[in-house]
Formats: sequence, structure tokens, C-alpha cells
Amino acid sequence: MTSTAQAQASGARTAHPEHLGHVIFITAAAAMGGFLFGYDSSVINGAVEAIRDRYDVGSAALAQVIAIALIGCAIGAATAGRIADRIGRIRCMQIAAVLFTVSAVGSALPFALWDLAFWRVVGGFAIGMASVIGPAYIAEVAPPAYRGRLGSFQQAAIVIGIAVSQLVNWGILNAADGDQRGELMGLEAWQVMLGVMVIPAVLYGLLSFAIPESPRYLISVGKHERARQILSEVEGSEVDLDARVTEIETGMRREEKSSFKDLLGGSFFFKPIVWVGIGLSVFQQFVGINVAFYYSATLWQSVGVDPSDSFFYSFTTSIINIVGTVIAMIFVDRVGRRPLAIIGSVGMVIGLALEAWAFSSNLVDGQLPATQGWVALIAAHVFVLFFALSWGVVVWVMLGEMFPNRLRAAALGVAAAAQWIANWAITASFPSLADWNLSFTYVIYTVFAALSIPFVLKFVKETKGKRLEEMG
Repeated sequence: MTSTAQAQASGARTAHPEHLGHVIFITAAAAMGGFLFGYDSSVINGAVEAIRDRYDVGSAALAQVIAIALIGCAIGAATAGRIADRIGRIRCMQIAAVLFTVSAVGSALPFALWDLAFWRVVGGFAIGMASVIGPAYIAEVAPPAYRGRLGSFQQAAIVIGIAVSQLVNWGILNAADGDQRGELMGLEAWQVMLGVMVIPAVLYGLLSFAIPESPRYLISVGKHERARQILSEVEGSEVDLDARVTEIETGMRREEKSSFKDLLGGSFFFKPIVWVGIGLSVFQQFVGINVAFYYSATLWQSVGVDPSDSFFYSFTTSIINIVGTVIAMIFVDRVGRRPLAIIGSVGMVIGLALEAWAFSSNLVDGQLPATQGWVALIAAHVFVLFFALSWGVVVWVMLGEMFPNRLRAAALGVAAAAQWIANWAITASFPSLADWNLSFTYVIYTVFAALSIPFVLKFVKETKGKRLEEMG
């Protein structure tokens, strides 16, 4: 690289936009998909026992209805990158918003169990799209100097969505006198819980009309002048815009030629960098984090906590999730991605191991002994805190930035699909595993949290401060 090119690259890397507030608005609007992702993923927590009762199904069948949305997530994640490359990131967001809205209405008004499952698949497809488009779009519009913090908006939106869904569920349950099947507005309480998502879904669609298209997509379809305008807004007018357009155009030209075949290579089917992305996705799920958001109310009720309190504990866990995410947003660009991941893994091992110990106790009158009950409750919050301040944010940030330009769309799709498949495996297996041996189930999650430490140390490279064009 020549000295002039180096200077230009350095300028792009350290550029600070004059209108940072505008950049934050763009990022927050795009991250609204993450809010819906979190809301839709977690809102089912409030309906699990009501669905079991209304349709008279066992744990295995119930788990499939809860987890089937994740099949839609995997399909949506695997196809979103290609859809976005063809019609643009904004159009992709708008499609997801429509699917979220339709899914919310259908889920609130099911006439049979299979009907509910179908609408959950539709919503899952939208979640999968949002899981790919959100971090990819944010990575493409964020100035390099702020990319880690702005990339964290996706996870922040997810955890806020989770918290809001738990708060709404708790409020609806109390309005229905603590009965998940109690009548409310002509529907059962759990149906209202699922239907409320129409509101943020419509808002997401409206916000998508207020933000610009990705400069990289615009350059790929020959709209260079519009791309320059957006780059000036998000990276600063002092940056050499012609040089940036040329640099991005070169990367996009290679990316346009990429396909699934480009991910193949090496000794184990995929290229090593793709396996690292898959590994990050799988470890993020195999520690059992979504058990805390899909089944926490059911879990606490199974050890003697009354329904209203179990919903409240689900809400407090989601608040801890937000606190951890804020910590990660503060430190992800200061400390780096790898150190946060390792710190989080250690904390998760401690929290999960304590939960496994607490749940190993025999129930007394349908409840855990007092000591074990408090340990289980505190350890659950510790686990969620350390996940949120590390793997919850780090994985989304890294998946949006770790792949070379020529592989990014396809590799991100594969990694995100792997994440949803892993999520499905944990979600579908938990009720049956918990019925068999709840303590040993948490031992399994503890082992995966421990294994994530050597994985990060050996295979994950730091991406802090690097431009997207430098990856790979």
C-alpha cells in the first residue's frame, strides 16, 4: 500500500462524522429488527403453560411448537444475505416487518396447534432475516471508529425487546388475575401477549422508510453519487470520498462474484474462517442462554414459584441482560472482542455450575430448599449477566465484521443459520431433558461454556479497530 493510500485508509479508520446523532438514529432504526427479534423470541415464555393446557400436549410436542420458529429463523438467516444483495438492505427490512406483523396477528388468533406452529415459522423467518440484515447493515454504515459500539446496538435492541416482552407479559398476566388463559379483550391472556407484537412490527416498517440504503449496496448497483452522500454523512466530509468509493467498489466487485462455493476449502469442507463463525454461533447457543428466555417462567414454576412471581423473575433476568449489554457496549471497543468473550465464559461457567448444584436438590413440598432456591435464582442472574456482557454482544459484532468482503454475505448467512439450528437443538431438547434430570441438563451447558474458552484462545482473532476491507 502506498503512503497516500495508507493515509486515506487511516483517515477512514479514524473518521468522526459531523452528525453523529444522525448515524446513531440510522443504527437504532436498523436495530429495531433486533428489538423484534428479542420480543418475538421471548414473548412465547408467557404462553408456554397456557398452550400446554389449551391443546393438552406433553413436553416433547410442546417443545416442538416452541422450537419450530427456529427452523424459520435458520431459513431466513440462510437466505437473507442473498435477498439483500438482490433488492437492497432496506427492502429486506421492510419484508421482515410485514412478516413480523402477519405472524403476530396469526399467532394471536390460532384455531389449532398446527396453525399456531405455522405462524411461528413465519415469524421465525422474519427473525432470521433481521438477525442477518441488522448487523450487516450496521457494519456497512458505521464509521470504523464507532463500529463496535454501533454494532452493539443490535444486541442492545434484542435484550430490550426481551425485557419489554417480559414486562408486557407480566402486566397482561396481572390484568388477567394471574391466569394465562384468563379472558382479556375477548381473547385469552396468552393470545394478547402474542398479538401485542403488531405494534413494534409496524414501527419497524415505518422506520425503514426513514433511513438510507447501505453505501456498499448502492455502489454495487452503480449509484455512486448517492453512496458518496451517505458516506459523507456517516464517515465525515474530511474523508477522501472518491478513494473510499473506489476501495469499497473493489471489495463489492469481489463480493458480487462470491457464492456458497467460495466458502468451501480446507480439510473440513468449509474454509477455516467460516468454521470460526459457525463455532462462535454454536457456542453462543449451547451454553443454554435461550432456556432463560423461552422457558424461565415454566422453569421457576416447576420448582415451586407461583406464576406471578415466575413472570417477575423472568423480567428481572431481562433487566440484568440489559445491564450486561450496556457494559459490553462500553468496553467492546476499549477492551476488545476476545478478552470480553473469555471473561464472559468464565463467569458463565460459575453461574451455570451453581445452577446445576442447586437443581440437584430434592424438592420439599414441591419447592427447592430455601438455600438452593436462592442460589438458583442468583446464579441464573449471574449467568445472564456474564453472557450479556460478552457473548451476547461479541458474537453479533464479530459476525458482522470478521469475514473478508468477498465472503461476507454468504459466510454470515451460514454462521447465522448455524446459530438458529443450535438454538433449535437447545430449545427443542430442554423440556424433555429437564423432565429427565434438570441438574444434569445444566451440567451440559456448563461444559460447553468451559469449552468456549480454549476455542476463543486458539481460533478467534481480534477485529477491534480494523476496517471491513482489511478482514481476512
